[in-house]
Amino acid sequence: RPDRSGCVGRGIMTNMDPTDEDYGRWKSLVPFLYDWLAHHRLVWPSLSCRWGQILEQGDYKLKQRLYLSEQTDGSSPTFPNTLTVANVEVVKRRVAAAEHLTFNEEERSAFVKRVKTIIHPGEVNKIREFEASPELFVTHTDAPELFVWNADSQPHRKTGPNMDTEKEGATTPSTPDLVLVGHEENAEFALAVHRERFHVASGGKDQNVLIWNIADHDGGKLWSGRVSDGHGRPAKGALSPRARSGDGVGARSGDFGGAPALAPALKFLGHVDTVEDVAFHPSSALELCSVGDDSALIFWDGRAGTGPTHRVGEAHESDVHCVDWSLLDENAIVTGGADSIVRLWDRRKLSSKGADCVVWSSPAGLHADGITTVQWCPDQDGVFASAGEDGYLNVFDRSRIGAEQTPEAKKLGPPEVLFQHAGHRSSLADFHWNPCDPWTIASVSSGDGGNTLQLWRMTDLLYRPEAEALAELEKHKHAICGMKKPTEDVEGGSDGEDKENGAGDAMVE
Repeated sequence: RPDRSGCVGRGIMTNMDPTDEDYGRWKSLVPFLYDWLAHHRLVWPSLSCRWGQILEQGDYKLKQRLYLSEQTDGSSPTFPNTLTVANVEVVKRRVAAAEHLTFNEEERSAFVKRVKTIIHPGEVNKIREFEASPELFVTHTDAPELFVWNADSQPHRKTGPNMDTEKEGATTPSTPDLVLVGHEENAEFALAVHRERFHVASGGKDQNVLIWNIADHDGGKLWSGRVSDGHGRPAKGALSPRARSGDGVGARSGDFGGAPALAPALKFLGHVDTVEDVAFHPSSALELCSVGDDSALIFWDGRAGTGPTHRVGEAHESDVHCVDWSLLDENAIVTGGADSIVRLWDRRKLSSKGADCVVWSSPAGLHADGITTVQWCPDQDGVFASAGEDGYLNVFDRSRIGAEQTPEAKKLGPPEVLFQHAGHRSSLADFHWNPCDPWTIASVSSGDGGNTLQLWRMTDLLYRPEAEALAELEKHKHAICGMKKPTEDVEGGSDGEDKENGAGDAMVE
């Protein structure tokens, strides 16, 4: 592993080993580095987290939906794999009190309240929400099928000690509102939903990339006339004649309570190994890109046929785990691989080999293990982030790539690294920029260091214009450093004032 010295600069803690000593150092800096942070200990590991719709707007907080997965050990039928629907209180910018920045690692945050549990057929590997209809989301598991859920209409299911195992159907998984079929083998991780429409893209071990339009089901009225029993199963006679349009398509691992099925609208062929991730073009629901264990980055266009429109081979030195397409720049794509490297691509400058067309690669050692997730910030042009198995989440600013640095600044890291979140002590499985609250992130980790959900926002002093940020620090330097103001020093005279100002200037520097 590279040097993990734990040095601090520009508000980031780089190369920190998540030992107790270094984690304690990070925790002591939280009041200085964050505008708000909520730490929530999870009972079970979570592999995915996603923000949902805003429920209430207040003067100082907003209430928002959050979706989480729970991956249990399967040791008891009373602890099945579940989807958690939670309501969270997000503290608005620059209003967090001191207690909002302190936490106990073993406690569950008062900002996070579970409101519904859905028993999932198998563990939840990934969740993606429909921004066009915020109550809907789709999930991936270790199966060929995908599952679409309506968070509002799905009934709450009891689990754990509250589950009555003697009651009929108590341990039966909830019935999805729609099953997406078409994969011939398991499709576990590659999943995307177009932000403006109802198109879903998926990839799997069958090396195929599929697209569904869930508006094709029941003429777009997926839940019209649906009736559910107490276990979330559709009542007899509640399904329309088109509800089984996916019958006989793809491999099936179960009946899933008689849920309706939908076949894909498009099927793309071109990968030669497992497809690990997919991402839609920011405006077109027929254009997308995908990455996989064949180390390729492939672009597709449903209007041009079922083959690749462009293939970049050797995009990384090994498996490519994740990809995202910028919502604010249709030419900007970011990828992350098992080689622990994050790479930036320009769609206008692609060639057949990655080494010949990559725009930027993250410096060696910034991540020590494989990259699990990459994502562009939805409202800040050029800002993106990466999460890794090493437990770190790095935030980058593309506009700073190649910026000049002083020798002292070079010791603290490359200029494009805007921030490094070091609050997780185990593998960081997933994160999601909040589309409704700028600069706010939800992130989840699982492993020996604990299963945790963190909701956080870095201080705006890190991304505001430098002169503006320094002026604010100068204004408050006495309070930050715990010193008396010059007017309060009755004995030190001018010498004392000079000493105070010298200490403050050093702090600002």
